[in-house]
Amino acid sequence: MTPTPLHWKLVVDSHDPHAQAGFWAAALHYTVEDHSPLIGKLLGLGAIPTDLVIEHGDRQAWRDAAAVRHPDEPFDPESGTGLGRRLLFNRVPESEKKTVKNRLHIDLHGPAGERDQEVERLTALGAQVFRHVKEPAGEWTVMTDPEGNEFCVH
Repeated sequence: MTPTPLHWKLVVDSHDPHAQAGFWAAALHYTVEDHSPLIGKLLGLGAIPTDLVIEHGDRQAWRDAAAVRHPDEPFDPESGTGLGRRLLFNRVPESEKKTVKNRLHIDLHGPAGERDQEVERLTALGAQVFRHVKEPAGEWTVMTDPEGNEFCVH
């Protein structure tokens, strides 16, 4: 019997989940999930209060959550939820001032020899260079996203 393919999401605590989703969608060439069909349905049924929803861009979105998915992965058209590789950003009050090192981070691997160009692209999106690492095992740039979460560019 072949196992069912694994789908996953990495959940990131955020101060502004929609800004984080926008940054990471651009950084990873992912798609921001559109949950407005589900939100509209739930609001129409009276199943959720209006204070859980905001207008973001040209559509309704969850006030405290936003997600991005790989554009080639399947998704549920009724809910807009990705069924494959995803990042989910949840608003949490304690994420406003990050004071500790990440225990988990994302490594980005672009085309060979193009790390500097990728660092420039990510900086233009709002990331900052934290430090450059060069050691016998390799060379990479440690960056921070707009909320200070570290990630590496190889």
